[in-house]
Amino acid sequence: MNEAWHALVGILAVLGALFCVIAAIGVARLPDALTRMHASSKAGTLGCGLILAGVALFHPQVDVLARVIAAILFLLLTTPVSAHMIGRAIHASRERLWSGTVRDELRGTKDDPGERLGRKH
Repeated sequence: MNEAWHALVGILAVLGALFCVIAAIGVARLPDALTRMHASSKAGTLGCGLILAGVALFHPQVDVLARVIAAILFLLLTTPVSAHMIGRAIHASRERLWSGTVRDELRGTKDDPGERLGRKH
């Protein structure tokens, strides 16, 4: 491996770590559970994907590449589904939304998980 290749691996690792730090800061600083969940799912997934891409470039064996691709696909397939379900659970528990939230388009509709559980506003 030449120095340019090592530099690319380092850049991917640092960018991935930066996105993971941004996700952690978002979880610590954002005002409500829904926005914290959004920050952790989006930035965390991108950060992990970049780090895994760096690992695949650093270890260019077929078995490592297959595992990295499988892990990235797993992240891309499961993170949106889990974030959606966590968001619905937060909404069903009637967690207080941030005061800057303009409107809640789910509340009061037939898809409102809180209404399905019989919880009132």
